Parts: sequence; C-alpha cells; structure tokens
Amino acid sequence: MRMVRFGERNSEKPGLVDTDGRIRDLSSHLPALEGAHLDPEALGALRAVDPATLPLAPEGARLCMPVGRIGKIVGVGPNFSDSARLAGFKVNPEPTIFSKATTAASGPSDPIEIPRLATRVDWGVELAVVIGRTAKYVSLEQAMDHVAGFCLSNDVTERSFQLQRGGQWFKGKSHDTFAPLGPWLVTPDDLPNYDRLDLWLEVNGVRQQSGNTSEMIFKIPYLISYISRFARLEPGDVVMTGTVPGVGLSYDPPRFLKPGDRVTLGADGLGTQDCTCVGL
Repeated sequence: MRMVRFGERNSEKPGLVDTDGRIRDLSSHLPALEGAHLDPEALGALRAVDPATLPLAPEGARLCMPVGRIGKIVGVGPNFSDSARLAGFKVNPEPTIFSKATTAASGPSDPIEIPRLATRVDWGVELAVVIGRTAKYVSLEQAMDHVAGFCLSNDVTERSFQLQRGGQWFKGKSHDTFAPLGPWLVTPDDLPNYDRLDLWLEVNGVRQQSGNTSEMIFKIPYLISYISRFARLEPGDVVMTGTVPGVGLSYDPPRFLKPGDRVTLGADGLGTQDCTCVGL
C-alpha cells in the first residue's frame, strides 16, 4: 500500500493512493498514521478495505510528511563508499549514527528554509525507514518485522554548522525543514526491492545525485538491529539510511543551495519530492 497524510497543518488525515493515483480518505478506518497504528499487522489489515469505497480527498489537497508524531529521527553517516570518498568523509568499521531534531521534519512539497548566516546548505536524497513496532536488541533476522514502511527523505545539511562550528553534527542537521519526508509511506510488501532502488536528485532541473540502495555499506536490517542495541526504536521513529554520490560538498568547486533553488528527488515506487528553497 501507498499511504499518505493530507490536509492543512494540524488537521491532517490519513489516506491511501489508489491504483489510479488518486488519494482516498482512510480516516474512517484508521485514526492516524502514527504510534500503534503503524504496527505492520494493523496496516496489513487495511488491505481488506476496497479503495473504491473510500471518499476521494479534495482535489489539490496538500500532502504532508507521511507519518505523524515522529519520536526521533536517526541519521546514518557515510553509507555509500563513492559518496563518502567524493565528499571527503571516512567510512568507519561501524555505522556513524547521528540525530536530527524532529522539528526538522517537513512535507514533500514544503519550502526548504535557508537559515540565517548559512552559506553551505547541502542536499542528500535517501531511503528512510519508518518503524512500526518497538525494537530493542532486535536480531538481524527479525529486524524487518519492525518496519511499517519506507519513504523518500532529503538529509538537508548546513555544512558549516555541521563541520566548522564544533561539537556534534546535530547543529548542521536540525534546522526547520531539513528533513523533508514522503510523499508516500510504502509498506514493505509493496516495495520488495527496497534494497535495489535507484535514487536521484536534481537542483533546478540538473541531475546532481544518482545511486542505488544495493550499494549501501550497512544494509537496512543491519542498521535497525545495530541502532536498537543503543537506543530503543519506537513506532513512528524514522531512520534515514545514508545518501548516494553527488552531494554538493563533493563537487569542485562545491555547490550549495540558495533561495529560489528548486530541489526535486525521487525513486521508483516511492514518488517524488519537489521543494523550493526560501531565505529567512
């Protein structure tokens, strides 16, 4: 299933995308796409619902991030060898884990804010995993049983804040709108090729990033199991699994975002994001 949240801020409703690409209002069967409602079994039961019996969402309804009340956003540092090499990052024997503020989460067409004093705002298309069941010391073999679904994400980063301001990466990762998510939450049964997805990103219509999730150093089941050794993962948590080659930092000279730039990204089966940068 391809699931969404739609509507104005603070009054979003859950929905699903039917075979014709239309959004159907799912709120009569599912109160919200958050918390316990993200349990894989609960989502699986919705397959019995005939989309044709659901009312259509208003035409042109805003799509927002496809999961509500995110508990935490966990990022994974360099997870593609070429991406790390080009950007000058070291790949460690164990995954590099960092956090992004939950207030950084935004929708797939919401503006991306360029913070005050920012000079090096970068992009990073990623596959995100939404947790649907509590995972603590979960085994590698059982890791995928804890996944509600997958969505597109963009690990927007202010590189100066991240690398030149001292301390942890949190400062460069957490500005409002620095974690666009969606448009869809796709359940694992509808995305069996999550481990071999082509990811791409364009700025102003020019391709900047291309890569495939098959090239991940640390695979998704391992990441879920690994993170759960250090922090309990709860329903609604989001794991951003690392970006493919072509971030702005990797170019010579580097390329960074500015107000007015349009960032478009996508992957087969996950839809596309289309965001415009705005200054503060």
